[in-house]
Amino acid sequence: MTMRPLVVLGLVLVVAAGVALDGADGAGECGRASADRVALRLAPCISAADDPQSTPTSSCCSAVHAIGQSPSCLCAVMLSGTARAAGIKPEVAITIPKRCNMADRPVGYKCGGTCAYFKN
Repeated sequence: MTMRPLVVLGLVLVVAAGVALDGADGAGECGRASADRVALRLAPCISAADDPQSTPTSSCCSAVHAIGQSPSCLCAVMLSGTARAAGIKPEVAITIPKRCNMADRPVGYKCGGTCAYFKN
């Protein structure tokens, strides 16, 4: 067993424990939920975020499509502490919407400075 599933499980437990501390007063990129909390929904995308040649699973594509309705939320999730701690490579993760054949992805959306988030 590799360390990655253990890291993801650990992150799930840490974020779940911190949910009670989540401030619900203001809305961020992902509404009332923090980007770190929303990042947990992308757990099925772990392998797709590692290998730019892999085909994402249908559960990964469903999650990306749901979160991708708000490009700023998806961007925040991909750059979140949870994603970084899980070893997600943003330069690979940004290609998932295209690999999921998301026709309605906002092409050219900028995320994290100069990084083109949704690639053609």
